[in-house]
Amino acid sequence: MFEGLKTLPADAILGLIAEYKRDTRVNKIDLGVGVYRTAAGETPVLDVVKKAEQRLVDTQDSKAYIGTAGEPGFNAAMQTLAFAGHGDADRLVSIQTPGGSGSLRVAAGLLLRANEDTRVWVSDPTWANHVPLLGGAGLTLQPYPYYDTQQHIIRIDEMLETLRTASPGDVVLLHACCHNPSGLDPSEEQWRAISEVIVERELVPFVDMAYQGFAHGLDEDAFVIRHLADKVPTMLVSASCSKNFGLYRDRVGTLSVLCPDSKTRDVVASQLSNIVRTIYSVPPDHGAAVVSTILNDDKLTAQWHVELAEMRDRLRGMRVLLNDALGKVAPDHDFSHLVRATGMFCFLGVSEDQVNRLKKDYGIYIVGSSRINVAGITPDNVDYLAESIAAVL
Repeated sequence: MFEGLKTLPADAILGLIAEYKRDTRVNKIDLGVGVYRTAAGETPVLDVVKKAEQRLVDTQDSKAYIGTAGEPGFNAAMQTLAFAGHGDADRLVSIQTPGGSGSLRVAAGLLLRANEDTRVWVSDPTWANHVPLLGGAGLTLQPYPYYDTQQHIIRIDEMLETLRTASPGDVVLLHACCHNPSGLDPSEEQWRAISEVIVERELVPFVDMAYQGFAHGLDEDAFVIRHLADKVPTMLVSASCSKNFGLYRDRVGTLSVLCPDSKTRDVVASQLSNIVRTIYSVPPDHGAAVVSTILNDDKLTAQWHVELAEMRDRLRGMRVLLNDALGKVAPDHDFSHLVRATGMFCFLGVSEDQVNRLKKDYGIYIVGSSRINVAGITPDNVDYLAESIAAVL
């Protein structure tokens, strides 16, 4: 039965992780894997998550299935976190999903049911799994210019010019904040310009928000969602709790759809329920129950805000630390984009050959595009990292 199948290449990042683990050098550095880490190299369980989990252990009295849409308290809290009252509430439907990836897949199914010829405009570059996930579901993808690899800036004029060629009803996939992989986000002024084109061309915004709170703050990072919600009849928003709650393996996310009216919202809700039923039946409960417990308790929410700020500040601090260190050992090279970027990721800005030399000669692991996860930087390894980068320039 399976004789005709061929072995597929391993995921680039997963392969990099395996190589890193096999490396016996004590000064090796992993800048590839996409998870937050402390200065000690750990991906911790947040203290507030532990408190919420203990509360669940003490009070939860059943593991029966939850509905296809998930837990209402979680959905309502996540909807507020993203929209904060923007957009008419009776036009919004939100469902719980298995992480941001699950949300994107359900959204793809909805778009295909609405129009099998749906075209989705995707930033160049974008998150590595956007294309196989959405394209693999059957959507037609079209790139729009985003990142200038030479100047390390957003190609905003080219982006706007390209989107002006899109047809009414086309979908535009946007990163709400902490653009993956570049780390560069539009300014509020640029977001307003992008929104004007979306309204003018009658496009459908599809916002992927995987890092809310990792760039500037929970409200600031949701700017484009709230701005668009007051201007467009239809919008999709995929959100993930993997990073900002540290719930990677628990797979926690939401899909929210803003509809033209309440009647359409009810139709969309029924379609989402059916799509979920045919893919994974019901979403996993535990992680979402943890988030719901935190967001529906003022004291736990306040503690989460503190822990989230600590993660955000560490990422920002490591960017500054590396930029300063590179300024000393490679003064002829400009790495200021490291500081202008936000979140976990950005491009280092070296060639693939230099990336390979960093791995081979210095035990520094980076994906071929030179995207780095700044969470792998620490005060203890930054000098060695900077010296190694300078050596291959």
